Formats: sequence, C-alpha cells, structure tokens
Amino acid sequence: MNAIFTDSSFQNMTNIANRYGISVNAVTDLTNALMRSNGTMAQFNIPELGGGGQWMQGGMTMVGDMFNNQLKSTVDGLCVELSNLINQGGIQYKPLPKQQNQGGFQSGSGGNWWGDLGFPNSTGSQNNTSYAIFSNIRRLAIQQNGKVTVFDTLDNQIGGVGQQQGGNYSVSFTSQYGTVDLSTLPIVSGGEDIPKPQQQANNNNNNNNNNNNIVEDQFSPVAEEIAQFNLNNTSDYEEDIFAKIEKLAALKAKDILTKEEFENKKADLLSRL
Repeated sequence: MNAIFTDSSFQNMTNIANRYGISVNAVTDLTNALMRSNGTMAQFNIPELGGGGQWMQGGMTMVGDMFNNQLKSTVDGLCVELSNLINQGGIQYKPLPKQQNQGGFQSGSGGNWWGDLGFPNSTGSQNNTSYAIFSNIRRLAIQQNGKVTVFDTLDNQIGGVGQQQGGNYSVSFTSQYGTVDLSTLPIVSGGEDIPKPQQQANNNNNNNNNNNNIVEDQFSPVAEEIAQFNLNNTSDYEEDIFAKIEKLAALKAKDILTKEEFENKKADLLSRL
C-alpha cells in the first residue's frame, strides 16, 4: 500500500525515532505494519530491528535475535508508543487525492472499487481477487469476478493475508484469533451468491440433531483449532511459525491452553527458526 502519512503523523514518528536512536524509515515501516491491525499487532521484517519479528498488544514480543533482551525491549517500547498514537489519532494516513475520470466520476487514486467506505488501512490483490481492509470501521471489502462483497469484521483485527485453498475466495485472512472464517462474518452488502451465516448455522443445527451428539459438536471447533498445532506437521517457514505462536497465544488467552502448555509449544516452534 503506497499510503502517505500526514505531516503531523510524520513528525510524531520522527520524534519517536530520535528518542530511540533508530532511523525514521525503520519507525515508518513498523508503523505501517501496526496500521494494518489498527495498532493491536504487527508482523515485520526490519533489519534495524533484528530482521523478522512480531508484536502483539498485551505482552507478546518476538525478534529475530531471540536472546537479545535489549532489542526486544526496544521493539516493545516502539510498538506500545506507536499503537497509542494510532488509537489516539496521532498517526493517520493522508486522504486519497480525488481524480476526475473520463466519465466525470470522482474517485480515489486507483479507483475506489470498494465504494464509499473511505480510506483503507490495507489493500492488495492476489489470484485475481482484490481486497481492502478498513480496521477503524470494522469492514472488509473483497472484489472477485467483478462482484464486490463487504463484510463486518466484528472484533477481528485483520493483520495477515494469504492464499486460500478452497472456499468461495482465493485469499484468506488472519486476525488475533487465527484464520478468519468469512462465512461467519455478517455481510453488509453484496455477496448474493454466498451462503449466509444464518443458513450455515441452521444446517449445522440440523446435522447436530441428526447425529444426536450436540455436546461433542459444540467443542469440535476447539479440538480442531488445537489440532492445528500438531508439531509433526508444522511448516518450517518463519512466517508460519509466527502465525502459529499467535494462535497459541489466543488459545491461552481463552484458557484453552495452560501457561505451561503454551510455553512448551512456543519453545518447540521457536526452535525451528
């Protein structure tokens, strides 16, 4: 996303960079990563900050040099200050410039295919599917085959995008809870050909009644989520390891995993870096 920060936002980031003794470019890259989740989390690869790393609001900080506690403290301090500024409105992107096209319609740079949702925190395109994430208003817009669908993201802070295997879309999204199941998000507009969450819920209830196993089915999502951490099938890619640790932290926050289980699984994953 080629977004430009406002002058006051850039000054705030410059002040932070000077106080921490790092470059403005490093702070800018870290801020862009935080903006994708409205300041709640960041996944980055910044050489000046030890290369690949991740930060999550609430205490989880990981850096490439995992035994460098001073670097970890610096990253945590930077993210906390930048996150507070984002939430207070002290860091904002400049509005998209208006352009007059041949038909006389005013649109943002590159064309606002998402309509009047405003300025997105992040946009992109993969596998002929375009997406725009609006963290401040809890919206996710997806354009595929000329059709635009807008979802209410609820309390999901979307911070990652990847390739989807199967389903209605060719892209997938991750939040602080793990992979986002688009079928569970309310559709604000569009998406006439996509099964509504209520329809799927009714189908699930019917299946539960037929199986006479309601209690087991209620806990099956939890079992399925924990099963994803079968370390024998874990990818060795660094970004996948960070994503799995993020999911583990979410499970621990929900008291699904104990602190000891979380630390053991996290240590095993980190050993693969």
